[in-house]
Amino acid sequence: MPNLSTTYLGVPLKSPLVVAASSISSHVDRVQMAESAGAGALVIRSLFEEQIQLDSMQLDEFLAAGSDSFSEATSFFPKIEHGGSKEHLMWVEKTRKAVSMPIFASLNAVSPGAWVTYAKQLARTGVNGLEVNLYSVPTDMGKSGSDIEKALYEVIESIKAEVALPVAVKLSPYYTSPANVIKQLEQHGAGAVVLFNRFLQPDIDPDTETLVNEMVLSNPAELRVPLRWAALLYGRTRLDLAVNTGVHTGRDAIKALLAGATVVQVASTLLQNGIPYLSTMLLDIQNWMDERGYKSLDDFRGKVSQKHCDDPFAFERAQYVKLLSSIH
Repeated sequence: MPNLSTTYLGVPLKSPLVVAASSISSHVDRVQMAESAGAGALVIRSLFEEQIQLDSMQLDEFLAAGSDSFSEATSFFPKIEHGGSKEHLMWVEKTRKAVSMPIFASLNAVSPGAWVTYAKQLARTGVNGLEVNLYSVPTDMGKSGSDIEKALYEVIESIKAEVALPVAVKLSPYYTSPANVIKQLEQHGAGAVVLFNRFLQPDIDPDTETLVNEMVLSNPAELRVPLRWAALLYGRTRLDLAVNTGVHTGRDAIKALLAGATVVQVASTLLQNGIPYLSTMLLDIQNWMDERGYKSLDDFRGKVSQKHCDDPFAFERAQYVKLLSSIH
């Protein structure tokens, strides 16, 4: 039987399929089910600084309601404060103890100091690594692309200075030069890059003339962008490459590995097909490897990357022009 083991962020994994940060990690029994189905690791849903701030403000508003009434009796009640990140941290600790597979924490902060504060707290939960989730939509017209990138590098550098955990960076594909950003992340201490962060876009309802926000799962067509960048980056960076969006089948995972992915993150397909579908995906990978005589993932990882492809320009503009000219 082919060996599906790999190493991600210096951590040994029994398989290349990693459950991405999602609602799956909100229930311990689901995490245990993912481990039983063959997941190599799991990323806990993100600790969002904004959510903690919102919850804290809502608690303050609730406690302040009616505070002007019966003021002489307020001393009877104990002082109540929001627990901050404690609930999330307790959940991470509980999940870590419930399974033996590697568990990675995910963090999305806003203020510079919060990144380090929460990263240090998460490191104490016993997780194997940290995924820095850079989910933001820059709207300040006074900020240049280089300003935004500089802030990103400073976040990674500050976390690495205080936390010993290996760090993966979940990137957006919208940087002017993703390749250069990834090169800089490597120099600032990152150990892996996740391709890519999937922004949830609001829609507009013409009937009610309002914004509509809904959770839309990924589809296989979205694999093309991370697949292309994994193929371009393989062999050009020492960072581990995690392909994250649009992987719905074992065949999709094989594509990502052929492009050069170290691991493949999945979530939408598990929400659609059930967590045990992981075992089906792994079996498809093993059967495909058996048919071709591959004994390990390293036998074919990156085989169709730009570095090893017969046509190195196939991932760049030349192929684009060729395809356009073939349309009649």
